[in-house]
Amino acid sequence: MATGNTSVKTSFILVGFSEYPGLQVVLFVLFLAIYLMTLAWNLGLIVLIRMASHLHTPMYFFLGNLSFVDISYTSSVAPKMLCDFFKEKKTISFVGCAVQLFFFIGMGGTECCLLAAMAYDRYTAISSPLLYTALMSPAICMGMTVTAYAGGFLTGLVETSSVFQLHFCGPRVINHFFCDLPPLLVLSCSSTFLCQVVNFLVVCAVGGSSALIVLVSYGYIIAAVLKIHSTQGRTKAFNTCASHLTTVILFYGSGLFSYLHSSVSHSRNQDKVVSIFYGAVIPMLNPIIYSLRNREIKDALSKLKERKKQMTSLCLIVP
Repeated sequence: MATGNTSVKTSFILVGFSEYPGLQVVLFVLFLAIYLMTLAWNLGLIVLIRMASHLHTPMYFFLGNLSFVDISYTSSVAPKMLCDFFKEKKTISFVGCAVQLFFFIGMGGTECCLLAAMAYDRYTAISSPLLYTALMSPAICMGMTVTAYAGGFLTGLVETSSVFQLHFCGPRVINHFFCDLPPLLVLSCSSTFLCQVVNFLVVCAVGGSSALIVLVSYGYIIAAVLKIHSTQGRTKAFNTCASHLTTVILFYGSGLFSYLHSSVSHSRNQDKVVSIFYGAVIPMLNPIIYSLRNREIKDALSKLKERKKQMTSLCLIVP
């Protein structure tokens, strides 16, 4: 039980998109479609990577993990958000809010680390092709992936713990569609200075170090590509990085805008739009970005379709 002007820590109320009563059905259908496409495309990519033997390489190992993280990332928010469209009072328990924030931040941190690992993988493939197999052995790839998950979940644990040590004032209304860090800090009736310092340090440690690895890796990649004499060779080298670089720009750009911009000069509606983008749209787009101009994935899909046709023909022949 809390004292003074602090309320009992039982539940929060999510505003969601209730300020648009006439658009509830449209928004529900839109977000449901985005969520289902995210699940279908990312799960499809994971299955394809598992089934196609020529995709059993470090690049696609990391890509499969990225798809899994994207599914988990958006699933920490989407089911609750979709259910709330049919509720007049959109409540979430104190524990449920903490769990949601933990997984959302944890998976976001994991994605940062995975994108850094993928940048290093591309740097190794382009700069040291003869040593690539040794430098990116299965054991090293597994170690980098485990480190990414550990770093992400440690980020979630530290930030969630710092937020939920605060005292929250009534009526505990979160002006958002999920438990995100900025709107939770607004509800605190105790000092948030330490929490904001912790948030800043964690963002710098995980997001900053991951971004630094990406920048350094691409610096070396550019230097290596410029040493390639043929235009065709340069184009091929850059094409191997284009999808990853697009994902990095979208993810880091929207994430940094959301968490590091001034809390005074922005609106909560703007926060919601940005959160939808990096929490729902980007996980949906990632498999498309990686598949659109990827010949190996297209070849794997063609072989899978051919195998399906052969199996269908065999079933028709055999009584």
